[in-house]
Amino acid sequence: MRASDCPDEIRQILLTQEEIHERIAELSRDIERDYEGRLPLLVGVLKGAVMVVSDLARELRIDVEMDWMAVSSYGSGTESSGVVRIMKDLDTDLSGRDVLIVEDIIDSGLTLTWLAQNLASRGAASIEICTLLRKPSRLKTDLAVKYIGFDVPNEFVVGYGLDYDERFRNLRDVVVLKPEVFGATAADVSDVIEPARKVFKPGLPQAGFSAG
Repeated sequence: MRASDCPDEIRQILLTQEEIHERIAELSRDIERDYEGRLPLLVGVLKGAVMVVSDLARELRIDVEMDWMAVSSYGSGTESSGVVRIMKDLDTDLSGRDVLIVEDIIDSGLTLTWLAQNLASRGAASIEICTLLRKPSRLKTDLAVKYIGFDVPNEFVVGYGLDYDERFRNLRDVVVLKPEVFGATAADVSDVIEPARKVFKPGLPQAGFSAG
């Protein structure tokens, strides 16, 4: 589904399908160089990361394995509940594995920090993180994120796996919703939506969690 299929609910297209795929290809080249000669395990965080993991895995020119994990920290609204629960655990033994956690978006970073620490405690050789989107203005942690697609403004974004109450995941683009869709008013949102920006050199440290 494209943004043009639901014009009454979408305020602005932030990233097109073409821009997303181009950036995933660029990230894939970086990952290939870093993991040459190794067999990384891509850990997708359900449900939002399904699209990112699928496209990233198909773009990569090295062998990878995939597994999935679901953690709960968000309710039906727009804010984190602050409580992390494992809803679906991995099937893979992480002992000695090079793990690449793949996310759709990093908001506060608190849940992802907990997840990275949890997986690191399972004996992985290395833990790194790849995310398509990051909201710098919302970060509440100094978690190291090695691969970042775009920094995005503090807007309610959906599409390409991102949802609002399980809707809009199948949008091919990343879009900003109109405020009335998620219970806000025009006075609650900014007049101008800042553009998404590619992140080639993250400001956060490059090293991830490690087992040792």
